[in-house]
Amino acid sequence: MSCALTTGFTLDCRNSNGGIEAVYFTELAKKGTVTTTSGVITAFTLTSGNFFKYELRKKTSQFEQNIQVSNESGTVYYEQNLTIKLDKLETTRRNEILLLAQNSLLAIIKDNNGKYWLMGETRGATLSSGKGSTGTSYSDLSGFELSFQAEEPELAKEIDPALIVDLTT
Repeated sequence: MSCALTTGFTLDCRNSNGGIEAVYFTELAKKGTVTTTSGVITAFTLTSGNFFKYELRKKTSQFEQNIQVSNESGTVYYEQNLTIKLDKLETTRRNEILLLAQNSLLAIIKDNNGKYWLMGETRGATLSSGKGSTGTSYSDLSGFELSFQAEEPELAKEIDPALIVDLTT
């Protein structure tokens, strides 16, 4: 049977942290080759350019993966959702958001455990919704909240952290 289970899991140490630290974006059209070994991306090239880093404030952004199953059709796919908040309403951010909205994207998410995950590997991620707001009180966000979505045939793969420098410079 090709779908045979291979392992079990025990309770582990309580040393995992929620949230994300940064996200990196580039256009899906720039994806070169991706080599995967046991679910980890061990080689990754772009045809041109690089990923651009978006630093995020603590406790403001998240990455989720929803498993979508149809028993009637015998199908399964994975919905990947990324929500980020960017400080400040300013022209530079506005202009870049316009470009994000017009592209099919690849996103690398760096979580608060130091792990990197690839969103939109085969079909790309899209900016699905967002808003810019001044907020009401001084403590409110004055900036942008953006949501990205991808539908993929597999859960997001972890990226070997040694690859990140070459992908972002």
